[in-house]
Amino acid sequence: MSKEKPSEFKPYHHPAGGWGAAGATAKVLMEQSVLVKGSRGLLAMNQPGGFKCPSCAFPDPDHRKTLEFCENGAKALAHEATKARVTREFFAKYTVTELMEKSDYWLEMQGRLTEPMRYDAATDKYVPVAWDDAFAMIGRHLQALDSPHQAEFYTSGRTANETAFLYSIFVREFGTNNFPDCSNMCHEPTSRGLPASIGIGKGTIVMSDFDHAEAIFVIGQNTGTNSPRMMTNLVEARKRGVPIVLINPMPERALIRFTEPQDVLQMATFGSTPISSEFVHVRIGGDLAIFKGMMRALFEAEEQGERVLDMAFIQQHTAGLDALRDDVMGCSWADITRISGVSEEQIRRIAGIYKQSRATIICYGMGLTQHQEGSRLLQQVANLLLLRGNFGKPGAGIAPIRGHSNVQGDRTVGIDEKPTQRYLDRVRDAFGFEPPRAHGHHVLEALEAMEAGTAKVFIGMGGNFIRAVPDTDRSYEAMRKLNLTVGIATKLNRGHLVHGRDALVLPVVARSEIIRTEAGEQFVTIEDAMANVTASRGVFEPVTEHVRPETEIVCRMAMATLPHSKTPWARYMVDYTPIRDKIAEVYPEIYSDFSEKIKNPKGIHLDIPPRRLVWQTPNGKANFLVLPGLEVNVPVEDSAMLRLATIRSHDQYNTTIYSNSDRYRGVYNNRLVIFMNKEDMKDRGLENGAVIGLETYSDDGFRRYVDGLTVIDYPMSRGAIAGYYPELNPLLPLDYFDEISGTPAAKSIPVKVVESFASAVPIRIAG
Repeated sequence: MSKEKPSEFKPYHHPAGGWGAAGATAKVLMEQSVLVKGSRGLLAMNQPGGFKCPSCAFPDPDHRKTLEFCENGAKALAHEATKARVTREFFAKYTVTELMEKSDYWLEMQGRLTEPMRYDAATDKYVPVAWDDAFAMIGRHLQALDSPHQAEFYTSGRTANETAFLYSIFVREFGTNNFPDCSNMCHEPTSRGLPASIGIGKGTIVMSDFDHAEAIFVIGQNTGTNSPRMMTNLVEARKRGVPIVLINPMPERALIRFTEPQDVLQMATFGSTPISSEFVHVRIGGDLAIFKGMMRALFEAEEQGERVLDMAFIQQHTAGLDALRDDVMGCSWADITRISGVSEEQIRRIAGIYKQSRATIICYGMGLTQHQEGSRLLQQVANLLLLRGNFGKPGAGIAPIRGHSNVQGDRTVGIDEKPTQRYLDRVRDAFGFEPPRAHGHHVLEALEAMEAGTAKVFIGMGGNFIRAVPDTDRSYEAMRKLNLTVGIATKLNRGHLVHGRDALVLPVVARSEIIRTEAGEQFVTIEDAMANVTASRGVFEPVTEHVRPETEIVCRMAMATLPHSKTPWARYMVDYTPIRDKIAEVYPEIYSDFSEKIKNPKGIHLDIPPRRLVWQTPNGKANFLVLPGLEVNVPVEDSAMLRLATIRSHDQYNTTIYSNSDRYRGVYNNRLVIFMNKEDMKDRGLENGAVIGLETYSDDGFRRYVDGLTVIDYPMSRGAIAGYYPELNPLLPLDYFDEISGTPAAKSIPVKVVESFASAVPIRIAG
């Protein structure tokens, strides 16, 4: 931490958004020396003819505003458009060992990568390498493998549809389905859990549904930090009198009071809008008990003669109601309240809100997905919605609030370690090669292969893989066993420093920058969290002449690796229209006539069958699915156990740290903190500001311990604590995950407080 900026905890009592957000936006533009350039970029971001925000995946509104961005989108753009540069002189100054001692924030602040670099083991430094030589190195390493399955091909959400599609074709022509993807670590339970329920692994709402909803539930999602543009929808709904129920282990400032920065009157009068009409302070892992309590209240009301369930909808469109009723009615109110940490009275009250609403949206985030039963937990959300027929009508549906921009699009166009046989047949017919049929690796399986020495090459299409994954110490060691690591990125990050024997860092054209090829200026397409696909055209000149578009990098890797390929990589490298034509050929149901339809400035909306009351399940019905019991994580029989949720700060997006502060939670210049309930602190003899260590409960022979953490008195639910990701990833075991999706259970890590031996950053407790 910076000595010039003392660490402080100072509770934030102002509304979220408003002048605080406006000031933070101006500050970050000035810090990155792009006040004029960044302001021009913000006018083009999320606008027709402009580029899509490189931050979150929330859609653009149906009725656009002149300015359509949020504080975190502005931060993402400022850091992408920054004047800071990572040059060959920078790499000549520092060894990789020295860079490993720097913080993630320091690495981020060094700026944009400017030319391709190769690791030199003799000097422990990155040195310049020609693009041709870099691709030749990749080709040699891939061709030298005993099996294509010895390579892992990672994708982050930043990758556009055209690039992701070609990446999937290249890798399958090479011979493997090893596609560890950033979605494996966040919303994979959506992709794997919902299809059995409703026939698709996506959300079912569109933006206009917010205008028609009569109740909105927001569960396990910090909207004001992770999807701030959604706050506009919540503000407008609240002003119409729509009840908004928030279910979370910790209260979040934006969902208490929010000032919309674009509301001139509210800004001028320092006004705000109260958001949540009801806050449900659930214990970590208690959501299943709340859902079953709500369903039990509905079933009880039905038994007492109320017309609560939509029986016409249920009889025509669903299967499995009796088994669900038996399971739910077998759960006692005593157990429901004990495990949820919520009173029967409050559960019945929010069930009443749901019962009275004729159109309900349930939004959720990683607070639901990152549990050991995350996939099946989401099926219970679907159950709750199905009971009242909340699909196929305005204002109703399920809404996973996805994270990174285009993380959903990458999956749609082929980044999938478990492809269907139908898809593989279409790839074969469209490209003339036989793709591999065996399932490949997700993130945790890729790490297992690295640890076992059976993976030899890792290629990362964006992202910061090594900082995002669990079990940091084990993962670092596994990554360093590889023969080659390739980082394709805009900025320097930890993933370039934890590398294989050979390593490349390849700089790319950013989302906000113009893509020019021999065929002229190109655009890419992005799918948002509500299945809208729109064009994205950069407006800035590329950071240097030595960066390359991601699509070109994929094509040149393919040409270096597959010299006899019949796929016209050289053509795709310069002209993106034929790529979109091939996407349409492989996905005719949703992408037919793609090249023409995408000319519409509003883009296209991909088909979501449940909106038409069509269920693409084996029995052709939406299915009520049972998750027995009330626990979503394996219980630990120790009264000292606390459940740790790893969270992001307000000045952070994924692994990117914009500053070491968290304004809405009142933490300044410190990321090594633990938020804890006052009663839990008292039970452990801890004062506000105490320094502790945390140790994970595990029985695999590995001790997982993080030291030097400062305790902050915060209104957490009992038994729940929270701390920042990725600093606390060392506490998350590789084998602690959802079996269906492979998603790490990062929101429910069982830990205990232990003595600290570290010298922590002194923190001043104010107010």
